[in-house]
Amino acid sequence: MRDAAHFLLGHEVRHLRDVSPTMTVLDYLRTVENLRGTKEGCAEGDCGACTVVLGEARDGGMRYRAVNACIMFAPALDGTQVLTVEHLRAADGTPHPVQRTMVDQHASQCGFCTPGFVMSLFALHHTAAPADRASVNDALAGNLCRCTGYRPIVDAALEVGNESPADIFAATASETAARLLALDTGERLELRHDGQTWIAPRSIAEFSEILLLHPDATLLAGGTDVGLWVTKQHRVLETIVTLDAVRDMAGVEEVDGTLRIGAAAVYEDALAGLASHYPDFGILLRRLGSRQIRNRGTIGGNIGNGSPIGDTPPVLIALDATVTLRRGAEERVLPIADFFLGYRRTALLPGEFIARIDVPLPRAGQEFRCYKVAKRFDQDISAVCGAFSLELKDGRVHDIRVGFGGMAATPVRVVAVERALIGEAWTEANVQTAMNIMDTALTPISDMRASADYRRMVARNLLFRFFLETTMPAARTRLDTAA
Repeated sequence: MRDAAHFLLGHEVRHLRDVSPTMTVLDYLRTVENLRGTKEGCAEGDCGACTVVLGEARDGGMRYRAVNACIMFAPALDGTQVLTVEHLRAADGTPHPVQRTMVDQHASQCGFCTPGFVMSLFALHHTAAPADRASVNDALAGNLCRCTGYRPIVDAALEVGNESPADIFAATASETAARLLALDTGERLELRHDGQTWIAPRSIAEFSEILLLHPDATLLAGGTDVGLWVTKQHRVLETIVTLDAVRDMAGVEEVDGTLRIGAAAVYEDALAGLASHYPDFGILLRRLGSRQIRNRGTIGGNIGNGSPIGDTPPVLIALDATVTLRRGAEERVLPIADFFLGYRRTALLPGEFIARIDVPLPRAGQEFRCYKVAKRFDQDISAVCGAFSLELKDGRVHDIRVGFGGMAATPVRVVAVERALIGEAWTEANVQTAMNIMDTALTPISDMRASADYRRMVARNLLFRFFLETTMPAARTRLDTAA
């Protein structure tokens, strides 16, 4: 066991101890390291002014990803290299290619947001895929600019995104990876300060043992929600047990006809597998949050926090996914529809946690769609999220599953609508009957995002939209099917 987080700040080793476990990376950088290029805008991971890049050792080299420093806790830097805008220029002061291109394209005015854009573009610059407008829009969806406008920034991204990285970070990738691996002692991190404790187990077995000792601990699986408890609600979290170092819960693999997603797998790592089998799921995940959020947030966390506005639960309900729950050495499997008991209440017992999510792979002839209805296209909370899975035999509904989220205290499976359609012909008249049943089967709420009547109308119309897309493939119902 060790009492300090070991990481690289730029190219310098840091051993972080005796700080609050809930000090954000942003506060650490600005107040401890005096690196003030990284800015605070929203303090909730939406605006991108706080964007920094995390480097991790992968396959003998480095993988660089953009993250929000404002909702990430400083001990989570353990085992990584963190880069800010101050680290990009060369030793002689020459701007990095990303910075130079932003200048050449006149892509900055007041400059407050610029460091965040630069770091997002740096991460894009260090990906293997060439940049096109869709990939640039995806990379920049989590960065807001209020004065320059996005056209020159996108131009800069298109220019630098298609250049091979030829900077000091690419040149020293193997050396940096070796330095990070050398910092890893194999011991779990337990950082204590002023009555707060941060525990980072190294395996699922160790994680399970620690939760039995600390059943009331706050579980951290990415922190894109828990971070807001601190920055917005000013909660004091006494004991945090994090999944950051539990590598055997971070895998995504196909096993026995399912896509098995470890509870610690971040969205970005699960995205490719889910999108390849269920393209609509991939579109939804890209809209669920920015790339900075997807690089930290987890599907396990999206389920485990029991929020009624989580976007993945209604989709997983429609796909008949299961969650494997573990307590000590014992495991049990639940259909995800049975996991949610009430507003932020779940089936988890004290000391129990989500170990993995199993998503059945598509069956021959299965039709699946999911839809996110929100006030803006990217990075918004759903007013309604609807998901539908359908199997037909001889023109009749052999099986259908309907899931909705964002409407009430929990995500729900709409069994009454399913029963009304199973065995019936897949026709407009029968779908209209099911739409009428939807009116009484769902009891939506009214809040700042939408009224109950609006949600009820949208739920009906999404079922009809699903019918149109499965019977009239040429029907144009999408704003953007490629994003």
